[in-house]
Amino acid sequence: MRQRLAEVEADVQGLVEAHMETLLGVRFLASEYCTGLRHVGRIDSLGLDENGSPVIVEYKRGVDAGVINQGLFYLSWLMDHRREFEHLVRDRLGVTAAAQVLWSGPRLICIAGDFTRYDVHAVREHRRSIDLVRYRYFGNDLVGLETVASVTGQTRASRRVRRRAGGLQVSQRRIVAMTELTEAADEVLLSLADGVTRVQRKQYVAYQRLRNFACLIPPQQTKVLVYLKVDPKAVELVPGFTRDVTGLGHHGTGDLEVQLRTERDLERAQDLFRASYAAA
Repeated sequence: MRQRLAEVEADVQGLVEAHMETLLGVRFLASEYCTGLRHVGRIDSLGLDENGSPVIVEYKRGVDAGVINQGLFYLSWLMDHRREFEHLVRDRLGVTAAAQVLWSGPRLICIAGDFTRYDVHAVREHRRSIDLVRYRYFGNDLVGLETVASVTGQTRASRRVRRRAGGLQVSQRRIVAMTELTEAADEVLLSLADGVTRVQRKQYVAYQRLRNFACLIPPQQTKVLVYLKVDPKAVELVPGFTRDVTGLGHHGTGDLEVQLRTERDLERAQDLFRASYAAA
């Protein structure tokens, strides 16, 4: 099918804003948001992602070297106007969402017809969370988004260190074992692909490349829980290992719960991790 760019930039913006949660995992807040007389600018789109991180989305029809710098300019404005943003979230999404805004990880998503290798290098050298996303129209009614580069301003977890369990009480050894299993799962999730980022929230750690694909819950006494963006009806559920949590309240995002108790469980969960990454 023939690929093409949009006729005008506004077509891309309108399409993404109308389906922002489906395409980007971001709840739409505002379009063409005015930054005031001092900054004299308009942010293309403002949103809030699945983890509560503020999101700025900037669009360009084709290749434009200025899109990243423009987005970073607005991101700087956003960090200086946190209360204004929180008021916007409260008005659009409610008091609870406004109280849970995560200011440690604001994001910039640049959507354009294409990017140069200089653009990709620039974002990898920057300390902000930035996603470069290429769009294409296919025929008259299909659009595709492809992540070209994804970086995070937050540091990855350090490599785990094997702890000595000898001499500890049974309960202490169990805590050590679950902590090590959590760290091992963290390594596996981060290594699924280049550009996977982690977002630390109080109740969970989210793993994303543009959208969440896994949420890791802090270790419990005997197990580690991971929630995935996999349709539970598409997998064979195994009691004690996988569970359908569709419609059930839990921290993080995803309808498939994976329960890890041993390194063996982590090994057999890796196909599910990859399937969730592909689906998200």
